[in-house]
Amino acid sequence: MPTISEFFGIYIQIMYLDHNPPHFHAKYGDQKVIIEIEKGIVRGQMSERALRLIFEWLDIHRDELMLAWNNAKNGIEPGKIEPLK
Repeated sequence: MPTISEFFGIYIQIMYLDHNPPHFHAKYGDQKVIIEIEKGIVRGQMSERALRLIFEWLDIHRDELMLAWNNAKNGIEPGKIEPLK
């Protein structure tokens, strides 16, 4: 599962050939969540601070995330997305 972005100890990953709906995986220490790209639905648990950072990043890069998702869904390298600064 490629890491497409990393910021403040948060790793954002997208799986190749994954199931719908479009989503990404986020890891922060031993905490893990899955977040739907379009609706922002969260599965799993993570600190509120980390989730705020992830959603700030998601709002900025939603279109790039959809492109990365579509690439990975088709077995193509999803590429990297600029981290939150």
